[in-house]
Amino acid sequence: MAMPATVTTVVTGVPAQTGHWSTELCDCCSDMGIFCLGFWCLPCLQCKVAGDFGWCCMMPVLDVFCCAASCTLRPAMRQQYGIPGSFCDDCCKLLWCYPCVWCQMAREVKLRPAGNTSVITTQVVRG
Repeated sequence: MAMPATVTTVVTGVPAQTGHWSTELCDCCSDMGIFCLGFWCLPCLQCKVAGDFGWCCMMPVLDVFCCAASCTLRPAMRQQYGIPGSFCDDCCKLLWCYPCVWCQMAREVKLRPAGNTSVITTQVVRG
């Protein structure tokens, strides 16, 4: 008599990093490449950050409508990297220091791995 197959699924991944922002909000000159890109072509920096974070690189175009991209990307970045903060704090910083916030997010994406990876393995065991 044949035994039914057993399927085992194993999920492994890299845990979310915890801590704080790697650089402060006003550390714009700590990475002159990012600073220059943000100063001379902020939309290019925004598209690069969104793309490097794994989102659609054209998403920052939505910022024309009340910072929609920024107010969703920054909290998502904080959540993925385990950085404390609040949505209200993010929006206030974006309101008063918009280019600095994008430069900080660019430095963060550059310094940290490109997100959590998960590997799903399925084994069929007959026995």
